[in-house]
Amino acid sequence: GHGVIASDSIWQHRHLILGAVAIFIYVGSEVSIGSFLVNYFTQPYIGGLTERAAAGYVSFYWGGAMVGRFIGSAVLRKVSPGKVLGGAAVMASALVWISVATTGGVAMGSIIAVGLFNSVMFPTIFTLGIAGLGPLTGKGSSLMIMAIVGGALLPVLQGALADSIGIHMAFLMPAICYLYIVYYGFSGSKVIASSASLARG
Repeated sequence: GHGVIASDSIWQHRHLILGAVAIFIYVGSEVSIGSFLVNYFTQPYIGGLTERAAAGYVSFYWGGAMVGRFIGSAVLRKVSPGKVLGGAAVMASALVWISVATTGGVAMGSIIAVGLFNSVMFPTIFTLGIAGLGPLTGKGSSLMIMAIVGGALLPVLQGALADSIGIHMAFLMPAICYLYIVYYGFSGSKVIASSASLARG
């Protein structure tokens, strides 16, 4: 193959399309968790906190994202981005499952710790999604940016779940979402030559 030519369509690049889905799901999960934490921590069986105290803990969730970014950039010098993403998503998913399965301090601590692993996801998914696009990089980037709308849509879904199965169980949604990001990191992000470039040889 001669790589990507400008007449190619972005829709032929599987790692880009799957990457846009990953951005949608990642931003959706991060925002869903963040927007339900105050409500979650005020539940008597989780933290029993006042709203003001709960809001203080929520800042650790978003703050963890900053700390994680520094750790993540160090790890990325040594480990390939797909493996870093897959590993971070395994941890994030496991922590959400733990939070769903427990109560009290463990449920609180585990969900807050998700923030640490979220931090590396956005830049890593973005890098993987636009890898090898050449002249299509601009179009590919636009698709990835549009996928951020997941941050507006998935919290609505989690809200609907919270109303039907309770706020604790509703965290199963991001827990399952992170499993898709595990798949994307370890497998879906691999650049496979598009059928058009294969045909040209």
